[in-house]
Order: sequence, then structure tokens, then C-alpha cells
Amino acid sequence: MHFPRPVRSRSQVQIIPMIDVLIFLLIFLIISTQFTKPRPALRIELPTVRELPSDKLADVRSVISVDAEGHITLDSLQVPEGLLQSYLAAYQKQNPGRKLELEADRQLSIEHLLGIWDSLIKAGIPPKDVPARIRLPE
Repeated sequence: MHFPRPVRSRSQVQIIPMIDVLIFLLIFLIISTQFTKPRPALRIELPTVRELPSDKLADVRSVISVDAEGHITLDSLQVPEGLLQSYLAAYQKQNPGRKLELEADRQLSIEHLLGIWDSLIKAGIPPKDVPARIRLPE
């Protein structure tokens, strides 16, 4: 006797709907993703100089002192804001051979420090000839 066998069909995976779902997810992720990179903050650590014993005598220098708020004094003479360049020019005429030294507070902003260097350049004093000491907070 011959019995008919049921026809077995191979099970198939529907690929087209899966591709549609994957494309939809891909488009959603592309639209919702932000492509901006975080901007790293520039961290600047000003160098500090420790006192080292030495046998050499250092030249006596006049001091440009700057506190954390940006108040400037030139040899204990308070300099009004914006007049540092004219004070430096007058200082150079009165003391032609005397050298300067910058003494700045550690919390002084870079903007103020660059302003002081700019005033030195405009007064004809190269900033490389003016060593800087950074005061540590007490």
C-alpha cells in the first residue's frame, strides 16, 4: 500500500523584513547621535622656582609685583590700570641699567600675565630678560 507522504516545506527566514528593521534602526541611531567632540580644556600649570643655595650674588632687580586680582606695583609704587607701559618707559629713563623681575600670584589669570608682557614689549623691554617668580598661596 502506498500512503501519500505529507510534503514538507523547508522553513525559510524572512530576510527582507529583517533588513527593513535594521535600516530603520540604523537611521534612528544616525539621527539621534550627536557628532560633536568634547573640547578639552587647556590646562596650564605655571612653573615655580624653588630657592636654591648659590655662591653667586644675584643682581639687584626692581620688582613688578602682581596680585591675584591684577593690581600691579612697580618697586612698591602702585600702578593704575592701563598705565603700566608709560610707567615702564619712565622707569627705563630713570634707571637705564637696572633689570626687572616679575613676581606674580599663582592665581593670576593668563590674560593679565600676557597683558603685562605686552606692556613690557611696548616699553622696549624684552620679556625674556624679565624672569618671573610665582608666589604660592600662603
